[in-house]
Amino acid sequence: MTTALIIGDVQRGITSGYPFAREVVPPLTELIPRARAAGVLVVFVHFAFRDNGADVPQGNATLKAFYESGDAFHEGSAGTEIVLPVADEDVVVLKRRASAFAGTDLDLVLRARGVSSLAIAGVATSAMVAATCYDAADRGYDITVLRDGCADGDAAIHDFFMDAVFPARGFEVVPCAGWPGE
Repeated sequence: MTTALIIGDVQRGITSGYPFAREVVPPLTELIPRARAAGVLVVFVHFAFRDNGADVPQGNATLKAFYESGDAFHEGSAGTEIVLPVADEDVVVLKRRASAFAGTDLDLVLRARGVSSLAIAGVATSAMVAATCYDAADRGYDITVLRDGCADGDAAIHDFFMDAVFPARGFEVVPCAGWPGE
């Protein structure tokens, strides 16, 4: 297995609170069984803070706002539950920042499985997806971004990343229906 599918932040507290996030559920639901059948490691990454807020940087207004918005982003709450079908062979990673790699054991798991290529999907394109792509590229992974497996609150920003930013950095951008290739 040399390829992993990383799906980030497709969880109840996000899909219920941000309508754009629901757009990725149908294409990803169709993609996941195909990816597993092709021998791809499926990794779900979800976002949560400790209930007592010990991991919330007080100087970061964005993260503080997520923490203070109720328990949707508190570890163990229903809001942090992944809304896609997770199988026993999948990997689930808890993160506390935008990148799926920041402060997690994701890189360790991928290296243990011999993964060198990643397909990245999730929400939001300008946050989790971009941060994870940059972090993965810095670690030497080949990157594919699944265009309709990602969404952003601003469609123009999503398109800008997909049409300009990601290709300029050498990331392949493909629809879910075209991945994984033969």
